[in-house]
This record gives sequence, C-alpha cells and structure tokens, in this order.
Amino acid sequence: MADVPENAPEHCPGTSSEQAGKSASCQGCPNQQLCASGATKAPDPAIAEIGEKLSVVKHKILVLSGKGGVGKSTFSAHLAHALASDSTKEVALLDVDICGPSIPRIMGLEGEQVHQSGSGWSPVYVDDNLAVMSVGFLLSSPDDAVIWRGPKKNGMIKQFLRDVDWGELDYLVVDTPPGTSDEHLSIVQYLSSTSVDGAVIITTPQEVSLQDVRKEIRFCQKVKLPIIGVVENMSGFVCPKCKNTSQIFPPTSGGAEKMCADLNLPLLGKVPLDPRIGRSCDEGRSFLNEMPDSPAAEVYRRIVQSIQDYCSNRATDVQNAT
Repeated sequence: MADVPENAPEHCPGTSSEQAGKSASCQGCPNQQLCASGATKAPDPAIAEIGEKLSVVKHKILVLSGKGGVGKSTFSAHLAHALASDSTKEVALLDVDICGPSIPRIMGLEGEQVHQSGSGWSPVYVDDNLAVMSVGFLLSSPDDAVIWRGPKKNGMIKQFLRDVDWGELDYLVVDTPPGTSDEHLSIVQYLSSTSVDGAVIITTPQEVSLQDVRKEIRFCQKVKLPIIGVVENMSGFVCPKCKNTSQIFPPTSGGAEKMCADLNLPLLGKVPLDPRIGRSCDEGRSFLNEMPDSPAAEVYRRIVQSIQDYCSNRATDVQNAT
C-alpha cells in the first residue's frame, strides 16, 4: 500500500484511511497520534512540486502490463529511441522498475553513474536528445538486489520525478514493473497534477498473459488513466530468411485483437518475434537502427506513429478545451 509508513505495524490501514490512528492495529504505532489528528490525509506537497517540475514536459506516456516478461522494457526502450530519432525532439526514459531495472542494459548504459548538480540529479544521456534515469545507476553492481519495502520504493519514484533535472522535454516515457501495486499507485498519484497523456498496455498473445493484462486495464479505468492502446508482443515468428510466419505463442482465446474488440480499446499493433531484438537489447543497441527493414521494425514504426498522433490530437483537444 502506497500510504503505509516503513515503521508501521502489521495490518496498518494506511495513513489516508478513515481508520488511520483509530483501528486496533494502530495501538503502539509511533505514528498513531499524527494519523489520528488527520494531518496525514492532506495531499502530499510533492504532488504540486512535481506538477511544477514537469510543467515543461509536453507529453507523458506510461508503459504498463499486468504480466511480467511480456517486453515492457524492450518496448519502452524502442519507443524512446524512435521518438528521439527526430533530432528536434527532446526525449527522456524513466525506469521505475525498482527491483528489476533492465533499462541501463537495454540502453547500453551499464556502469554509468548519476551526478548531482545545483538543479538536481543529472540523467544519463544516450544521445544529445535522449536522457535516461534508473535505480540501476545507483547500484554498485548490476547483480545487486534491491530489497525495499513499498514506502522506500515510493520515495525513490518521488525523487526521480521531483529531483531529476529533466529540463524541457517533448516526451517522457515511464517504464513500469508488472502488476498494479505500489509503484503504479505512486506514479499515478505523483503525476496526477501533470496531465498524463495515457498508458500503452503491453501483452503477449496467450490467455495467461491477457488475464493479467485485463487487470491492468481495470486499474487504469479505476484511477482514470487514459489508455492510448494495446501492443501485442511476440505475435508470431517471422523467419529472417524465408519471411514465413509461425505462431510460437498461439492466441488460444483470440489474443489482443479479440480483447481490444471486447473492451473497445485500440490495438496499436502486433510485434513479431525476432531473435535480433533480444540480441540488440543485450548489446545495448537500438534494434530500429540495427535492422530498420525488418518486419518487426516496420510494425514498431507504425505503433510509434500512432502514439505520436494520439498525443498530438490530445494536446489539441486540451488546448481547445481551455
């Protein structure tokens, strides 16, 4: 739970609950008097600070999925690379997968460190117009385990949003961990005053993935986070030589296409399996630059164009509404 202090007892109802400081589990808690006073129900001042800090970021895109291993970080990295291929655009990629930060490896930035300046933490740059921030830059070794409870993870996400010197950006892409838990609640809460464009939901064709992705969609609906659309990863295997397609993960229940039709959501595209995608991620290279003519790269470009069109149209709608 995002509002449970680190030193709280088991079964803490949360600082924003109506039972805060009053329930039986609050007895003996060092925060009981503060919670009972109602002071903890006030909005976190960091929300307004983050809103001001990110007011110069034009578009904010979250990459979500209820399931692990479906390619969220891979997609986030490709999306950031594709957006930054326009040298007139300033792009940043924020990795809030605190316990499994893979973005430094995928972006070819392992071993890089974050530096502090008078204006905050300086992100690590892949190119002049592509910045990256991840907890992976704060670890002494890529093999170090991050063993943190929810409040500490939430505090780190708050720091990333409030204390990093992002500067003026056209796009901020946020790569999230699987699930609908602490990190997701925190990122939505802290960005609540910044007008997030929406979320891109990632899935694979099989029902075991779609089942969890539906939960993620419900999460977005509950917290009123717009859904830009759904991307189906690992959607068939295209042989690099003969170009024939084989279904490695058969869509037994209709795949993302049927799910999107049932839930009235846009299907942004189906990215085929390509072993070269995995290799480029391991080597920290952009697959879109390495294999620009591959079927997967063509699908990626169409998906990215759809996301850009969505953001552009939404910005126009917001402007007209004001």
